[in-house]
Amino acid sequence: MFNPVVFVCSVFSCSLSIYAKTDVPLISEYFGARRSYEEVNPHLLEDILSVNTSILQPKSPQCRQIHLTAIIRHGTRYPTTKSVEKMQEIHQLVLRNTSGNSSWLHEIQTLWSMWYTVDMDGKLVQKGVRDLKHLAVRLSKLFPSLISEEKLRGGLIKFITSSKHRCVNSTLAFKAGLTQLWAIEDMAKAAFDLCAYEFAIKSVSSPWCHFFDKDDAQIMEYASDLLEFWKRGYGYDINSKVSCILFHDVFSRLDKVADEDKSGQPVTEAVTVQIGHADTLLPLLTLLGFFKDSEPLTSTNYATQRERTFRLSRMLPYAANFILVLYDCGDGDLRLQPLLNEKPVTFPGMADQHASMPEYLHVRQHYRALLSGCDFETECQLFSHPSED
Repeated sequence: MFNPVVFVCSVFSCSLSIYAKTDVPLISEYFGARRSYEEVNPHLLEDILSVNTSILQPKSPQCRQIHLTAIIRHGTRYPTTKSVEKMQEIHQLVLRNTSGNSSWLHEIQTLWSMWYTVDMDGKLVQKGVRDLKHLAVRLSKLFPSLISEEKLRGGLIKFITSSKHRCVNSTLAFKAGLTQLWAIEDMAKAAFDLCAYEFAIKSVSSPWCHFFDKDDAQIMEYASDLLEFWKRGYGYDINSKVSCILFHDVFSRLDKVADEDKSGQPVTEAVTVQIGHADTLLPLLTLLGFFKDSEPLTSTNYATQRERTFRLSRMLPYAANFILVLYDCGDGDLRLQPLLNEKPVTFPGMADQHASMPEYLHVRQHYRALLSGCDFETECQLFSHPSED
């Protein structure tokens, strides 16, 4: 199972160890404002980034988050100069005490050293930096629509801080927690890619694959599909129109062969092989209407899209291919068979026209709007605006 804590901790330098009971003072629950955050939220001792989204129960599904205000105390800090001076004073007093024979007193006198100095003066400690980084990650998981990379980079998240250095540094740590989190999610993709490339290239299941379980992989796949859906798929109408030239080129070639066959001439081009990219094939398949689901893919409907047809894992593996085979079935009966990845498919919307091998003229009729109107220059031109004097 993919464990983001491993990645987060590699960047945030957090400790995953659970406090041993002997390390927790019996009086720790009475430390007041000096108590650690994990002591108040003990579930974080098991997983410092765990959140319980069930605590958020809006009145109805139509409720949407539009604003969040967070008032946060700075993270764990050193004692102030005044406190350090008092600590040094009590330490010297204990060192001079020769009458006691308690083991703990002996430990202070012989093993423990005063390491607190007045120049610490309430500064944020590294644990305090991690406190705020971890909090930032947890809040972004609880409120992903508000605490997002898009909103941070768009200046929609405002930071206000006290002038005290521990508050300024806590603010910087909180912000760093967010930016590092999103960088870590790039790292999660890198680990996923390592697993995929190792198998694709070497046919081996590499150790990188052990970061993920099936649920993790499905989420990673959906993230990839979501990107391609809006970038080159059905997200925007213009996405598929970049294939207008390719679309017309394919049908002009088929028309030429059909005309040659109809007139009894030898076919001058029996086979055409065109090699391109996933970016070449996906817009064409989209233009033709393949793998179009009833609902668009969004960041909020993952749970209802488990049975979606728009899945790059099935559509566009390496060497993916879309093949059109034109048949002469006698007496001018030309038929066109589409295959995707060497498997017969049906042109969307033509299930009743001898699905696997419809008449070529019916296919042309089916796509008549594209054949007459899908013009690359028209679709993709940049409209000029009059210059201002």
